[in-house]
Amino acid sequence: MIPFRKMHGLGNDFVVVDDRQKTLGVTPARAAAAADRHRGIGCDQFIVLEPPGEGADVFMRIYNPDGSEAEACGNATRCIAHLLMGETGRESVVVRTVRGDLPCQRLPDGTISADMGPPSLEWQDVPLASAMDTTHLPMTVGAVTDPAACSMGNPHVTFFVGDLDRLDWQALGPEAEHHPLLPARANVGFAQVIDTDHIRLAIWERGAGPTLACGSGACATLVNAHRRGLTGRRARIDLPGGTLTLEWRLDGHVLMAGPVATAFTGEFDWDSFAA
Repeated sequence: MIPFRKMHGLGNDFVVVDDRQKTLGVTPARAAAAADRHRGIGCDQFIVLEPPGEGADVFMRIYNPDGSEAEACGNATRCIAHLLMGETGRESVVVRTVRGDLPCQRLPDGTISADMGPPSLEWQDVPLASAMDTTHLPMTVGAVTDPAACSMGNPHVTFFVGDLDRLDWQALGPEAEHHPLLPARANVGFAQVIDTDHIRLAIWERGAGPTLACGSGACATLVNAHRRGLTGRRARIDLPGGTLTLEWRLDGHVLMAGPVATAFTGEFDWDSFAA
């Protein structure tokens, strides 16, 4: 039997397994089966802890529910940091991902902050299908148009809308994710700027669909909003699952802070998810 934890950041939920001994036999198909909400355990991402090598406390591998591998996940980073802090007794740890090394710390209010690194702003780094200004994309999906794009290790586009409550964003998400301008697909944010330090955000995640929160999406939204002159470099971002606090520092790094929780623990075997 394989032990697991069900963790979440603002309802953005994860099944976490520890494969630091490299004995579990995780594959994309198995991760997708465990992530299935009807026939498996159910989660937004399936997280595998692996040996980190020198200079980090763990390597975090991220699988989407469709079995594809994600490069970054901010809320999962904060969850794993919280788990490692409990293991080590330390108040700061380094989580290694495909994106790179992400330093994390526990703040005085008990929330977990993750340094998600600097965004990539060039068209080829998002990536986009051809050369263009990433602050204004010639892209229209239904009633929304003119998004901005950047990469937080994974690709993001952000549409800025007047009234999020009047927008059927879940209907627009699949078309936007698979738009021809986005050869690697993308996480799609629909953002309503309330004030220069306050944003409401809904996210359609690549390979996962609508989620209650998306940490890397919140980071990309602040970056894109500031680049468009809509906000300052710090903002509260309200997502369906709760609130994250973001700062795009002058050194280029994006910091994200918020709560994490363990919902429950359990055990499973791969055969229980057989088709």
